[in-house]
Amino acid sequence: MTRAHLPGILAMAIIVVASNILVQFLFGQWLTWGAFTYPLAFLVTDLMNRVYGAGPARKVVVIGFVVGLICSLIGTQIMGEFGPLVTLRIALGSSLAFLTAQLVDVSVFAALRKGAWWRAPLASTLVGSTLDTALFFSIAFSAQLMWLEPGNDVSWANEALPILGMGPVAPLWVSLATADWMVKLSLALLALIPFRMIVAYLDPAKRTA
Repeated sequence: MTRAHLPGILAMAIIVVASNILVQFLFGQWLTWGAFTYPLAFLVTDLMNRVYGAGPARKVVVIGFVVGLICSLIGTQIMGEFGPLVTLRIALGSSLAFLTAQLVDVSVFAALRKGAWWRAPLASTLVGSTLDTALFFSIAFSAQLMWLEPGNDVSWANEALPILGMGPVAPLWVSLATADWMVKLSLALLALIPFRMIVAYLDPAKRTA
């Protein structure tokens, strides 16, 4: 890790902290504001991977993971209206989802890096985002995993409702996961613009890489 990696490290840390704060504030019926900041972590990982390689990208992911753990620890000590702001299941889901999804993102990007410039960032982010959403919401809220934290009542998240208010009936957390996933996919496409511009700025030789 060199001084050149510092912007990526700081960007990842800021995104993780901001997302942990903004996830407490609702945006509409299915989302929180954190849904719009968290996907930027994939952009940071992909930029590090393109410019510096998979090794530095993985190190930035680990730093983001540690920052996330610290945020979760702090959240468990802050009491809200219904208990701690961060439960054990949320902390576990968030940590495992972040680390797994980001490391998979790095691997997919590395495997596709020699193709068209947009293929690696788009494919790696789509795969990582899908994995992240599936892991987090199932670990944090599914009734099948209540044994992880028996004292945590997640019955509210398992209320049977039409998905996003109009689809097949499923537990509420499935609607939350679907909305979150759709935001991630949309931002994955939009992130190609800053990805292209930042890569060209940091390393003009890789404009066509």
